[in-house]
Amino acid sequence: MTRHRFLPLLAVVLRFALACHAQTEPAEAGQNTSTASSAAKLAPQTYIVPLGTKLPLILHNAVTTRNAKPGDPVYFETLFPIVVRDRVLIPAGSYVQGEITEARRPGKVKGTGEIRLRLNTMILPNGYTVNFTAIPQNAGTGGNESTDAEGKIHGDSDKAGDVGTVVKTTGVGAAIGAVAAQSGAGAGIGAGAGAALGLATVLLTRGPELELPRGTTVDVVLDRDVPLDASRANFSDPGRASTMPGPSSREPVRNNSPF
Repeated sequence: MTRHRFLPLLAVVLRFALACHAQTEPAEAGQNTSTASSAAKLAPQTYIVPLGTKLPLILHNAVTTRNAKPGDPVYFETLFPIVVRDRVLIPAGSYVQGEITEARRPGKVKGTGEIRLRLNTMILPNGYTVNFTAIPQNAGTGGNESTDAEGKIHGDSDKAGDVGTVVKTTGVGAAIGAVAAQSGAGAGIGAGAGAALGLATVLLTRGPELELPRGTTVDVVLDRDVPLDASRANFSDPGRASTMPGPSSREPVRNNSPF
């Protein structure tokens, strides 16, 4: 009899336990959903400046192979805003810092001055600093410098100047030979001596130094994606670059010193 009395009570207890469990599950699910939503809101958004983006820059400090060496800093400024999906991510006037990784002076007989740059830091107008890497594509120096596929900048060879040196000294030697001929000496000696002097001048002196004057424009290309924190790279103003005169047109000039 006692057992029959407890069966209805046991059934009531079981029904109550099942009802409590059913109410607890939706609450826990809702709590988990709320936690995930809060975490998503707290996670920082990221904007991407994609690989291959071109950055037009202007040089603030002059560089020359005459005294440049690896480790020397170079300072640039962006000339044009970079906009991705209608958002200004890199305003004009942002600063770019890098360094010289290789510098070679021109040779005496052949070879041009060469400089290789590595750009690795960008400072946006609000002070947000970003690490990145970029390769120079071309440089507007005012001369005839060129840039290869690896980003190395090459100076001019001044071949026309070398020919002019030989021709000029040969002409001077010929004039001396003409005077010498009047006194009985051979005219060919003077011309030959002038040619030899011109050739010696070319062989004993270095070619034109590679120069990147202040105001040189350099186009660089990003070689990887650059992630930006959305909370810090949020600009409404496209910015403005500093006013700086560009380098004037230059002709390559062979160095007078062989050193």
